[in-house]
Amino acid sequence: MVERYQVSQVAALRWIARACLRNPAALLSAHALYRDLKSQGYAVSKDTVHALLGHLVDAFLLTLVPLATDSERRRNAKPRKVYPVDPGIIGAFDVSGRTNLGHALETAVLNTLACQGADVGYVKTDEGFEVDFLARIPGEPERLIQVCADPTPQEVLARELRALDSAARAYPRAERILIVLTQDQAAQIGVSGVRVCTAHKWLLGEEA
Repeated sequence: MVERYQVSQVAALRWIARACLRNPAALLSAHALYRDLKSQGYAVSKDTVHALLGHLVDAFLLTLVPLATDSERRRNAKPRKVYPVDPGIIGAFDVSGRTNLGHALETAVLNTLACQGADVGYVKTDEGFEVDFLARIPGEPERLIQVCADPTPQEVLARELRALDSAARAYPRAERILIVLTQDQAAQIGVSGVRVCTAHKWLLGEEA
């Protein structure tokens, strides 16, 4: 990237890459990165931050998922969710010692949607709930997709389903899908109007 784009702010580029890769599936804005860089003593402009972030996307290191909205102005103004292109990178940059299985699964689902040619955004409802993905593939119904590696705690499952229900009011024609890790988890969830899929079957296209 340094050679291809003739980057002079190499230290800032490395800082942005680490900040993004250490926070998979997190909301990110160029303004927040600029502010944090300035606080760390980096002399960069906002335009430089936008350019460096664009280089990381162009080099297929990161994927940025925008807010799902028909308003171009609102989409550009809102933070994006940042994902590593390869879920395997997550463990290499994590400093907490956590497995980050949920973020890795979410990344794998996003990659599969990209391979399917889907236009993908995340949903933020009026009630403040978030759905991981709204996927739109030409000629197919919209899909509201929530990814949860461990839905066994009741409060976790309730939160995921509440977000899907809230988003369904804004996208009433969209199919609601909850992707979980194992068949045992899926067998324990029976909710009207929500299709529960195991990750391995969905990723293989058996429940897509």
